[in-house]
Amino acid sequence: MSKVIYEKRDAIAYITLNRPDVHNAIDTEADELLFEAWSEFRNDPDVRVAILTGAGEKTFCAGADLKSHVDPWLNAGPELGRSLLNKGFAGRITRGLHHTSKPIIAALNGWVIGGGIELALACDIRIASENANFGFFHIRRGMHFADGGIVRLVNTCGVGVAMELELMGEPIDAQRAKEVHLVNRVVPQAQLMSTAEHIASKILRNPQAAVESAKDTILEVVGRPLDDQLRLEALYGYSTMGNPEIVERKQDFVERRDPDRVSTHTPSE
Repeated sequence: MSKVIYEKRDAIAYITLNRPDVHNAIDTEADELLFEAWSEFRNDPDVRVAILTGAGEKTFCAGADLKSHVDPWLNAGPELGRSLLNKGFAGRITRGLHHTSKPIIAALNGWVIGGGIELALACDIRIASENANFGFFHIRRGMHFADGGIVRLVNTCGVGVAMELELMGEPIDAQRAKEVHLVNRVVPQAQLMSTAEHIASKILRNPQAAVESAKDTILEVVGRPLDDQLRLEALYGYSTMGNPEIVERKQDFVERRDPDRVSTHTPSE
């Protein structure tokens, strides 16, 4: 079996890390296969949302396979950082392909460790099973995040939480992860994929142009000064108004043909 499984069902791409015997760790081959998967997802007009998960129930991803990654890093010299600037991790989704406009949902089953946390943070919505745990053990081995983990941890959870998790190197469970906004929801293991698919279905009911523009806007405004954020939101938001689908959706709403229409009438009306 391939170390990464890519499947399409209707408008959803399912990407599965498939090395359960080594906790779905990503070696150089898996990294290249992920690059192919993310590239196909980005370029395929027939898919709009991706769901990423790991094979089995014990581990979502244990990060980089140390057998194939660490030794080359140790012997690379001072140019290592420059040589990896455009490559990122996990098929470049953490840096390099991170501008993919289509939404990505992470279904986190079991342990999420080291680079696996970076991979999860590179996704847009994270759903954790109740048995998920997040291991920040890399700091114990003399390393810290280098592929977007610190940046996204600060942006997602705040400076104080990022300091605690990254400097202490202690694991946290799914409930703590939800408390610090590292994950969006925590569900029973048996409901993990159905919850991810439910979220995907809600995304898919919305016009693609608006969804992708909203994702781009959110990622663009993070960390910028307020005035820049407001300008970017206006530019991105109003750029969607040329979408002809808006006319049809507006007419559905006016004529009460919109199945998701929320009534604003009071009982007396």
